[in-house]
Amino acid sequence: MKAVLGPTNTGKTHLAIERLCAHSSGAIGFPLRLLAREVYDRVVAIKGAAQVALITGEERIEPKDARWLLCTAEAMPLRGGLLAGSANKSAADLAFVALDEAQIGADPERGHVFTDRLLHARGREETMLLGSAILEPLVRKLVPEAEIVSRPRFSTLSHVGAKKLSRIPPRSAIVAFSAEQVYAIAEMLRRFRGGAAVVMGALSPQTRNAQVALYQSGEVDYLVATDAIGMGLNLDIHHIAFAGLSKFDGHRQRRLTPAEMAQIAGRAGRHQRDGTFGTLAGSGAGAGSNAEFTPEEIYAIEEHRFPPLTRLFWRESDPRFETVATLVADLESPPPRPELAPAPEAIDLAVLKRLSEDPEIAATLRGSRTISRFWSACQLPDFRAQGAETHGRFIARLWQDLRHGTLGADYIAGAIAQLDNPAGDIDALQGRIAAIRSWAYIAQRPDWVLAREEMSARARAVEARLSDALHARLTERFVNRRTSVLMRKTGADAALLPVAIDAAGAVTVDGEPLGHLAGFRFEVDASARASDRKLLLAAADRHLPALIAARADMLGAAAAADDPALTWRDNEIVWQGHPVARLEPGKTLLAPRMRLEAALARLDPPRREPLHKALQDWIERGRRRPLAPLLRLDEASREPASGPELRALLLHLIDGGGVIGRADSGLDRLDPAQRERLRRLDVRIGALDLFVPGALRPAAMAWWSRLAHVRGLGHERAVTQMPATLDGPLAAVGYRRCGAQALRVDLAERLLQAAHRARVGGERRFVLEPASARSMGLTGASYAALLRAAGFRVTMPRRLAETEQGPPAPPLWHWQRPRVAPTQAAMPRTAPRHAAFAALAELVG
Repeated sequence: MKAVLGPTNTGKTHLAIERLCAHSSGAIGFPLRLLAREVYDRVVAIKGAAQVALITGEERIEPKDARWLLCTAEAMPLRGGLLAGSANKSAADLAFVALDEAQIGADPERGHVFTDRLLHARGREETMLLGSAILEPLVRKLVPEAEIVSRPRFSTLSHVGAKKLSRIPPRSAIVAFSAEQVYAIAEMLRRFRGGAAVVMGALSPQTRNAQVALYQSGEVDYLVATDAIGMGLNLDIHHIAFAGLSKFDGHRQRRLTPAEMAQIAGRAGRHQRDGTFGTLAGSGAGAGSNAEFTPEEIYAIEEHRFPPLTRLFWRESDPRFETVATLVADLESPPPRPELAPAPEAIDLAVLKRLSEDPEIAATLRGSRTISRFWSACQLPDFRAQGAETHGRFIARLWQDLRHGTLGADYIAGAIAQLDNPAGDIDALQGRIAAIRSWAYIAQRPDWVLAREEMSARARAVEARLSDALHARLTERFVNRRTSVLMRKTGADAALLPVAIDAAGAVTVDGEPLGHLAGFRFEVDASARASDRKLLLAAADRHLPALIAARADMLGAAAAADDPALTWRDNEIVWQGHPVARLEPGKTLLAPRMRLEAALARLDPPRREPLHKALQDWIERGRRRPLAPLLRLDEASREPASGPELRALLLHLIDGGGVIGRADSGLDRLDPAQRERLRRLDVRIGALDLFVPGALRPAAMAWWSRLAHVRGLGHERAVTQMPATLDGPLAAVGYRRCGAQALRVDLAERLLQAAHRARVGGERRFVLEPASARSMGLTGASYAALLRAAGFRVTMPRRLAETEQGPPAPPLWHWQRPRVAPTQAAMPRTAPRHAAFAALAELVG
């Protein structure tokens, strides 16, 4: 057996891990669940997850063949028995056993547990006790067979006096002894230094880990903690500042002992790097904030010389369960040796006494197995720190089910679900986490819960969600990341700031927002304090040309990749909601000119020209397929073989969105070769209109409308096949007026062709069935107006005489070829005001 004693930063825990891994099996007991989890991860990396177990009150990872166990002290292997609440190996089966921070045996609350492990936890081949040098006299008396090994501290620890909060150096921890002090100091650090991580005993291990990671990663340079920092947390701390030197120990306000001071101060400096400690002066953090170390305390801390412990707290760890009175008597029995002191009444004993006085509960306590089970229930930790009375009522409710066997699954699931609420402030979340830790502890007991694995998983999941929410609240309240980054990065030159821009235009420094580019105009973040704005603007001005150039490259990439964030709005090309280019009329409707926004136009040519081309290519890719029919017309109009008549007709079709009235088209002037050319270009010659069917598709109509808007034509193109009601003086382009309605020209042509088929081979007068027109939404009057425009005339049927019966006869139609004057056939009667020859038509007219 070996006792490795010495101050903090002597490598004791590292040595124990090495010895554990060197044996075929073993266990280490730690004072904190957090520390046990940290070492568990290290051992898993060496031995593999299938060989390593983590045993704590609230979390159990127990592979079937685990040989190395990382435990809290309460869950360590017991003498001659099994793990507390587990079915794993006994102490005698383990080759190696170690107890960390054994001097906690002098703690009034948990001391008796550590004393029992010191006296009885043994490994088959090797046992190791780790602790402070103040434990040495008691080890010699209580465990005379132990070999004592003293280890010196790797680095020195120096006192530097009192410092104001504004003078505390980076990578420092400020230690306070109440939640109010912690919050006040963290708030001041947020205001002046960008914020701090917070570590308190009331936090869940997961939240504590997240806060520690916030500090370790360098996101914040300060840590504000209670004395919980002094136990096992290995952090990169250069300086420890005490906000006070006294604390309330549950009974009275008292000054810290030199050993307690050293335990906390020893967290400064790791391995070969020296550390410093001192007090916090002038912070107004609370009572005792201006207290100073005495010369004797400074000497003791720097030289690691402290009064040795004279006694450890003890309580009978193997009581009898014959009756409740026997159990209480054994737990209160005096220690067997003078080096041991009776432990103060812990909350589990207080709850046992209180509940056993209840006649209803006392009546159920019959038999040693029942009393043993009841004592196990009373040992449930008071995570909520509510005191014996309130905690006792909680235990009494549990006992109602435990006395009959196991806890009801619905009861546990309901209690867990009730706590699954990540809303609320810091205090509310801390209360829920403390409560869920109780249920996590309960769910780990296989003799209490039938669906142990399911309930444990639920409790851990809820604790994880609550811990994440609490970490977010702490970070939100006590960390101003932007100020922290600015303070850490700027120095004297704002140009040294590592400024970046993301795809959404947010300008950041080390991930923290400076502002954003609204298009290509920089705006300071609205939440920035007035004191930060000058620095933010200086950094932005220095980096703005590079940022705009980088964003221009992003715009070019977005155009090349057809980014959905790149859209068309009126006459502008818009990216992420901001205009980047403006379209202006070009030589033809299908070929507008593009002008970059002013900030982009000022770019250097090597960057501006590729961007201009990328945006033009984006337009070309977008219009190529839907406007292919009109683009073919445009190409044909430029061919010399087309001739002036056909070229004029093609230009009219393009300006009309692929539609022109037959009477205005000058079709009669075309020779057969030109008519064949029209057919190959997929121009349909209808009874009333010439049209290109492909140009009437919704995508083509949408693109033509955009280009027409650029050219200032003012048309609002409909994209539906249903008839449009004519509310204004102009019909929608691509539609044929039918009385009070309008119908797309290809659908109108379909109705007229059906009417012509009805007259062929029939009588001079014939009947037209209106069902097809009605299916397209046309009224009878609108259908009649369409027919009349195409040369159809109607003869109303004879009215029935008073003596005649039956339905009225349908109207009879006949057709007359429309007459067109020679001058009207020679050229369009009324050129559209947007057509290429509109001005010439006005002069001729």
